[in-house]
Amino acid sequence: MSAREESRLNPIGIIAGSGTLPLLTAQGVSAAGHDVFIIALDGHADESWVQDYPHQWTRLGAAGEMIEALRARGICEIVLIGAVRRPSLAELRPDLKAASFFARYGLKALGDDGLLTAVREFLKDEGFIVRGAQEFVQTLLAPPGHIAGPTPSLELMRDIQRGIEVCQAIGAADVGQACIVQEGIVLGIEAVEGTDGLIARCANLQREGRGGVLVKMSKPQQDRALDLPTVGLQTVQKAVAAGLSGIALEAGKSFFIDREECIYAAQQAKFFIIGIEDS
Repeated sequence: MSAREESRLNPIGIIAGSGTLPLLTAQGVSAAGHDVFIIALDGHADESWVQDYPHQWTRLGAAGEMIEALRARGICEIVLIGAVRRPSLAELRPDLKAASFFARYGLKALGDDGLLTAVREFLKDEGFIVRGAQEFVQTLLAPPGHIAGPTPSLELMRDIQRGIEVCQAIGAADVGQACIVQEGIVLGIEAVEGTDGLIARCANLQREGRGGVLVKMSKPQQDRALDLPTVGLQTVQKAVAAGLSGIALEAGKSFFIDREECIYAAQQAKFFIIGIEDS
């Protein structure tokens, strides 16, 4: 074995959904000295980057196949990252291992946070350690304070505070991670449609005057190794197009990707982005 091979750390498996975060995580894991193996989820992961790493394509319901592929490569530490559209059980077509998961956790796995917590417990029982993507890409976490665009007015800060309260409430109920507030009125809360869907739904609900504010935060009980809120260029562009005034995302507990592009787009549109802290 060469000195270079001896210097490599234990391999890490990445179960990859959609978006750019799985690629950025793979790059971060590799830069930290680990070999990377990708479990690419059919219909979610992007083939354009997956092919650059050792990988295996697997459908979401094939839990047994995923576990066998990881064990065959001596992998006991994994990262789950990327967006995944939740299918119905009919679409999922669970194999025996996945079926045993649902039989074991039942209703506990219905909500987003409940599902992720159950997934972590299931993987732990199978002998795996789940690590948070932020361990390898800390520079992608949103910083506190003003990030881009104009400084929010006192009125907008009041909307942000209202949004924080609403996010804490819906998060505790395991509903969503975001809401849109305009002049103290809650225009919408995030549910199964996701943040971009929330923005589209609220675009025509705004009153005349200053635009609303998108507030996005992690849930109080959220397992932060599995599902941190994420804001990137697509969300910023959709929020600008919808006439919103800005975005407030939780500092240190949210991913802020496409940072330079987001800041440029915000500056051009006189749209603010700030990092907030749960006080």
